[in-house]
Amino acid sequence: MRSLLSAALLVTVYYLLPLDSAFTTSTVLGLAAGIVAVALLLSWQIRKISLSQRPELRAMEALGTTLPLYLLLFATTYYLMEQSASDSFSEPLSRSDALYFTVTVFSTVGFGDISPRSEPARLLATGQMTMNLLLIGVAARLLVSAVERGRTHQDASADEGEIDGTGTR
Repeated sequence: MRSLLSAALLVTVYYLLPLDSAFTTSTVLGLAAGIVAVALLLSWQIRKISLSQRPELRAMEALGTTLPLYLLLFATTYYLMEQSASDSFSEPLSRSDALYFTVTVFSTVGFGDISPRSEPARLLATGQMTMNLLLIGVAARLLVSAVERGRTHQDASADEGEIDGTGTR
């Protein structure tokens, strides 16, 4: 439930933020800082997963908060890029269009109705594709490892609880 509320809050903030600034170097630095923040959030969540009583549920919650943040970072960047240079994409992007484009790039569906036209837009889309592969591959592996550690931690705790006062099982 927390992850749904978190995702809803993030999407609401995305639509309400006054995104009227130009796409500049600070936008790219903001995206990079956002990606670092996502990595730090994921690292913190992985630690929590391995210590959790319900590691599988905690891992789902981690994905439910990390993934929307990641996608909205790129959607915001695409939107700002379009606002600064209207020829960056094959059609003008609203916030919903930017989010749609971000999700199609993430899911590798690539419907083709919106495509990057300018070199900076293509480089940004290529960067997102690269980060997607890292997120899917590395983050998925780390999450699975954290769940396994959480299960091991649970098993060890359960085994300790079975020992009686004489030290025997």
